[in-house]
Amino acid sequence: MRFTPHPYQQYCITQAVQKPALGLFLDMGLGKTIITLSAISELKYGRFAVQKVLVIAPKKVAEATWQREAKKWDNVKFLRFSTVLGSETKRIRALTTPADIYVINRENVVWLVDYYQNDWPFDMVVCDEFSSFKSHSAKRFKALAMIRNHIRRFIGLTGTPSPNGLNDLWSQVYLLDQGVRLGKYYTHFRERYFDPGKRSRDVIYSYDPKDGAKEAILEKISDICISMKAADYLQLPKCITDEVPVVLTDKGKKAYDDLERKMILELPDDTIDVTSAAALSNKLQQLANGAIYNDDHDYHEIHNCKVEAFLELLEQLNGQAALVFYNFQHDRDRLQKALRKTKLRYRVYQNADDEADWNAGKIDVLLTHPASTAYGLNLQDGGHHVIWFGLNWSLELYQQANKRLHRQGQQYPVIIHHLSCVGTRDEDIAAALEKKDESQEWLLQSLKARIDKYRST
Repeated sequence: MRFTPHPYQQYCITQAVQKPALGLFLDMGLGKTIITLSAISELKYGRFAVQKVLVIAPKKVAEATWQREAKKWDNVKFLRFSTVLGSETKRIRALTTPADIYVINRENVVWLVDYYQNDWPFDMVVCDEFSSFKSHSAKRFKALAMIRNHIRRFIGLTGTPSPNGLNDLWSQVYLLDQGVRLGKYYTHFRERYFDPGKRSRDVIYSYDPKDGAKEAILEKISDICISMKAADYLQLPKCITDEVPVVLTDKGKKAYDDLERKMILELPDDTIDVTSAAALSNKLQQLANGAIYNDDHDYHEIHNCKVEAFLELLEQLNGQAALVFYNFQHDRDRLQKALRKTKLRYRVYQNADDEADWNAGKIDVLLTHPASTAYGLNLQDGGHHVIWFGLNWSLELYQQANKRLHRQGQQYPVIIHHLSCVGTRDEDIAAALEKKDESQEWLLQSLKARIDKYRST
């Protein structure tokens, strides 16, 4: 597919190519990944300005997002990737594999710096979800700061660089310019731009920005940071689909493949009917989501891949509210269990009180089944992000559910995130919805293709 950048995207690409350090503070849906890949392609093969590129990302993003995005577009699909994940042996093997871009999860940054030390080979580094480096006391920040002078080009990507306040900016800007704009030490930055806030006699618990601090800080960093909100760009569609690929663990993939093969081979040889197709699809959809019901309607958790990807996606939203659709009760239970470990205000939709609280901004994550909220509810005032933990085959239900946010009165482009496990029924369902085919017919045809595959082997 040919990538034709919007004017703002071309501007960002040009800035990324021309400047040795750049903070791209762009809303989700504005194309940070393809902008960066286009810049990398130009820098490496158009200008021969970089040799080896490192992308640091959340784990689930590192597994598939960058690689899949590159495959979509003609101008960057030739870029070679090496994914530096897994055991130490696998990571070392990946680092010695010839590639243009090496993708590693942020938890292994300290290990990577220690592994190379002064023999650091990456002349360009991209930090995806840059705000995860906002703490000046975190080990990952200190490790990256230590080898920053070995890096010739640096790009930081995030939607909201300072979700908790201006003091979060210092460490990110330091990684861009090594202290030129906001100072080489956090304490000096804090003294210059902040006054003590809540405190006891001996301890200061928080700091408040001085008058004019925000304007002064933004002026200081304006030449190396680009900040854009989706609502500012009218050429964007009012509804944006964001495919979030999820790679199953070896255990999860084996369980899925075994179930698919077993159930398909147990099907009768005659023409598959809707009942058997729906039953098989239902089981495979459950397993892709991470758990499966037994005959007593108790569920067994098989993997946690989608839940991990879900939490990473919420982190990338940086406090923006999300309406989350689930398919199965065990999805709801497992999501609630994961959300209890966060500070997010979450709720399962039950009645009009939840609708009112969502629209009033009192809920960060609203969990609901699409059949419960697909019709009649007005939720557009509470947010503009929809997350499908698991899609369903009903095009009507899918469209109506999205219309809870994508409706008159919505002030921002609605971004619809699909959590989709690679190589599973998730991809078949997404394809059916995209083609707007009759879901029943697509269900049958896609399953028949898998039957033919297994019976021919």
